[in-house]
Amino acid sequence: MNINELNNLIQTEKSNGKISVKQISDGHHTFKDLYFHRMILFSKLCIIYKDRAWKTKKHYDNDNDPMFPGDFLVGINTNEGVVSYHFKLEYWDYFKDIKEIAYSPKWDKVEANKTIKRILSL
Repeated sequence: MNINELNNLIQTEKSNGKISVKQISDGHHTFKDLYFHRMILFSKLCIIYKDRAWKTKKHYDNDNDPMFPGDFLVGINTNEGVVSYHFKLEYWDYFKDIKEIAYSPKWDKVEANKTIKRILSL
């Protein structure tokens, strides 16, 4: 099985409710573990760059771009553009010292490799 077949199988089984992607593991960490680690690291980065960081429960255009149910958005304005992530509301307090804004900036559909470049520009 090649990687595309494996990814298609995972998406199909997820859509059918047969698996939870969060529990998929490389033998060391699950996706759930890794996303939690990302959230913790991003919260610390937001605290370090508190003057550039923000959080919100609403996207820039709530009619056409609604927030995912149970999520909020956290971002940092970098020299190269915005870096933002969705997190579950249960993690709101990890970002308790970050200013809340009414609406997020408009998403510019940045790719993962450019997100890393933006973080490195801080």
